[in-house]
Amino acid sequence: MTIAIQVQTCTAGEILPLLPAQIKETYGFAAHTATYRCPPPIAVGSTLCTETGDVLFTVVGHLFLPTGLPHASLCPLLKAQSTMKSEEMFDLQLIKKGVSLAWITLSDKGAQGLREDTAGPLIAETLGTALDIGYSQGFLLPDEPDLLRALLTSLALIDRYDIICTSGGTGLTTRDRTPETTERLLDRKLPGFAQAMMAKSLEKTPKAILSRACAGIIGESLVLNLPGSAKAVRENLEAVLPALDHTIQKLHNDPSDCGANA
Repeated sequence: MTIAIQVQTCTAGEILPLLPAQIKETYGFAAHTATYRCPPPIAVGSTLCTETGDVLFTVVGHLFLPTGLPHASLCPLLKAQSTMKSEEMFDLQLIKKGVSLAWITLSDKGAQGLREDTAGPLIAETLGTALDIGYSQGFLLPDEPDLLRALLTSLALIDRYDIICTSGGTGLTTRDRTPETTERLLDRKLPGFAQAMMAKSLEKTPKAILSRACAGIIGESLVLNLPGSAKAVRENLEAVLPALDHTIQKLHNDPSDCGANA
């Protein structure tokens, strides 16, 4: 897919919205502008590249912007990979390589800055041993179901991350609501993932039986609930690592026989 972009002056690392052409023409916003009229959501982790393969931008999210028209516009957010000093038109190729990963840490103390999040970054580190992670982003939330529900929906259905992992909130306290919140959003459950993680955890401690973690699919995103401790995160992910690449391929409708490479 090719997109014509008018590039404004920006610096490397700057994040700017990709606006529909009619918005720029009418209101003159100083931002990147696409010439197509109704931009669909673009999967996070996608890159906009020149014909020679130089990556100019990476898609890092989406935002609804009030543009002065009757309706707000859904705009992809672009992170500039290089500094650009003058306006120029580019015909850029939209390319996505590797797997996109979002990890969400649920922690009241972490959200208040009272506890360092070690489990979340470990998710990206562990998955990176088995998958080609092209883009990853972490999020830190208090144990609030409404916030988790909104974030999971956005990450899966708008940003279209390949894998979304939560950490924390799988236990028995009144604040542990991650499984219930996740399960209500799932289009399809994947009980095999939860069973494999439970079996692995029970090898380490009988207390693992208290976990209520679930796994499944929202849209085309694989969603996994993980425990809150870094040690348990690694153990749970190691149980499902061999199946993840094949799972992602199937979520993208890979037609090959599941048993072909068994």
